[in-house]
Amino acid sequence: MTLFAIALDVVAVAILVHTIVNAMLLRRPPELAGSIDDAVSLLVPMRDEAGHAQQSVRALLTQRGLTDVEILVYDDGSTDGTGDIVRGMGVRILTGAPPEPGTLGKPLACTRLASAARGSVLVFVDADVELAPDAVTRAIRLMRTTELQFVSPYPRQRTGSMLEWLVQPLLQWSWLAFLPLRLAERSARPSLAAANGQFLVVDKAAYDACGGHADDVLDDIALARALRATGARGGFVDGTALASCRMYDGPRALVDGYAKSLWRAFGSTAGAVAITALLVVVFVVPWCLVAVTAWAWPAAVAGQLSQVVAALRTGGRIAPQPLSILAFSALVVVSLHRRAQGRITWKGRPVG
Repeated sequence: MTLFAIALDVVAVAILVHTIVNAMLLRRPPELAGSIDDAVSLLVPMRDEAGHAQQSVRALLTQRGLTDVEILVYDDGSTDGTGDIVRGMGVRILTGAPPEPGTLGKPLACTRLASAARGSVLVFVDADVELAPDAVTRAIRLMRTTELQFVSPYPRQRTGSMLEWLVQPLLQWSWLAFLPLRLAERSARPSLAAANGQFLVVDKAAYDACGGHADDVLDDIALARALRATGARGGFVDGTALASCRMYDGPRALVDGYAKSLWRAFGSTAGAVAITALLVVVFVVPWCLVAVTAWAWPAAVAGQLSQVVAALRTGGRIAPQPLSILAFSALVVVSLHRRAQGRITWKGRPVG
């Protein structure tokens, strides 16, 4: 028991150290100074986003420092009047045929938006993301000054329900704890490719060279891998001051949202089971052992501290790490079960 607890201590402390190093290395966008000379295309895929559409477009219309900008919205077969809300707001609205059966809607919408864009910089923004007035300019300036071809400013994640509070802090924590950020920026290894489709800035030439969005439920990760494979460099940067997002409005939406993609996130069912089990062993088991052996305390405390570091660095919520991991594990099980049953849908369309 003692040797096992010591092994957990070593692993958990190493993860804490790596989280701290990443928190220090995470690129911050420069302060707004002057304007951007690039022609910029702001691209927003929307499907049934009546609750977010107006606020989303207004935030794009008030972006500062852009001298040559267009805003394109793709109304992806909305049934709630999304297109009518956006129409008349001074943006270009695209519509098209619905995706073929078995084809995912969002990557197809992003592809059609990119094809219609004239900018040398493409900025993909989800409708539920709230941008600061200088967000786009600062993100593009960071990409250009660091000579990267894409950057993914990770928005601050807002939460409402208890389940959101438990699960959403794991988003930033996961890549701060496990992804070597600076190495990942320049590595061509698919396992190190990282991007978040909520807010993604990419050089148009690099986007075209990699073939653009693939028909993948993890369309942002697939795009990052394609970009890396063609020599483009980039990855996560600090988006805390640039954008915020409440991904899911309540626990039911969160379960459905994670269920649609977690089955794919680890490459295979075996991979999902293995990674989930490892997370439970490293971040939950130590708390079960603290009453048995004092050697379990370093692992338990280090695991929680890694989440605290990530939350403080990215403006996120601090949540009890063991409960967060258990909630996440339950979501993995739900996703795998729904996948096996062929019951995964998103916004009225089948997934997978």
